[in-house]
Amino acid sequence: MNYDKLRESVMKIKMPDDMKRDIISETSTSVTIKKRKKGYRLIKPAAAFAAAVLCVSVTVPVLAAKYDPVYEAMYSIAPAAAQFFRPVNMSCEDNGIRMEVVSADVHDSTAQIYITMQDLTGDRIDSSVDLYDSYDINTPFDSTGNCTIVNYDEDTKTATFLITVEHMHNKKIKGDKLTFSVGKFLSNKIVYEGTEIPYSLSDIESVSQTQEVDWTGCSGPEIERMFDGQLSGREKFTALIPYEPYADFPVQGIEFTGMGYIDGRLHIQIMIRDHLKNDNHGYFYFTDSDGIKQDESYDFSFVKYIGDERVDYNEYVFDVSPEELSGYTLKCNFWTCDTLTEGDWSVTFPIK
Repeated sequence: MNYDKLRESVMKIKMPDDMKRDIISETSTSVTIKKRKKGYRLIKPAAAFAAAVLCVSVTVPVLAAKYDPVYEAMYSIAPAAAQFFRPVNMSCEDNGIRMEVVSADVHDSTAQIYITMQDLTGDRIDSSVDLYDSYDINTPFDSTGNCTIVNYDEDTKTATFLITVEHMHNKKIKGDKLTFSVGKFLSNKIVYEGTEIPYSLSDIESVSQTQEVDWTGCSGPEIERMFDGQLSGREKFTALIPYEPYADFPVQGIEFTGMGYIDGRLHIQIMIRDHLKNDNHGYFYFTDSDGIKQDESYDFSFVKYIGDERVDYNEYVFDVSPEELSGYTLKCNFWTCDTLTEGDWSVTFPIK
């Protein structure tokens, strides 16, 4: 592969010198590991070559669409070049929702951007709106970023979000463009905090039948100890076999499907339908007569299918004996949503 010719072609592109140097550096390295907000990606010379060729041949309109594969491919290899060719677009509208950049401010290595989302046709945006981890922040440099809601105007049905981006190498941010994209959001959230579960704790017994499940997630203070800090994804958890949901469970969108002792530890199980569309989640805890909390030791989640329907289960494990249960009250904190709105919203703007 003729890298000298490639470098010569790159030098003819009308873009800032630092971007050219980044691309040339990538084509000169046998193997490069680039750090991105979603993890590490291994880049080989052929991929770097393809990306640089794209820089030479593509035109600005080609990079306008959020899901354009050319833009995605270029950004994965040479984010500075991808953002250079991305046209400025301060607002967009899809599915009756308008997204707009309000302001952008830079302080040395940190940029703060305010963006609004407004429902033009209905009531899908409210004070509980949650972007559901569906947003992307694309920058021309290595960075970390987050997005939080800071205000909601009920009269105009407008939510304001603050995006904070920090340069990973603590360098000054100047003269660059940033792209913020959203694919879906949740709203009409209901919060259950300190909700008491009217379930009799006096006769909880050991279960004789269990199941081994492949986990989709796990957390808690004992997880690392259980697997010596080395989670491979191949471990299995011992779980309750679900029974008929408890009719008086007070949380909408969550079904209480089991409670019992396995190997001396108390397991509590819930089931969530359409979890990918509602992100319903939360946790249990016990309180004694003095209000002192007893938290879980760990929890895990797994997936089963009922026909063609995907069903998600969460199981919470406690180190609490049957004798201790008589003095405890079971409570929960849960967050549920019933409205998912999907679309394609993307803005690109200079940060000065």
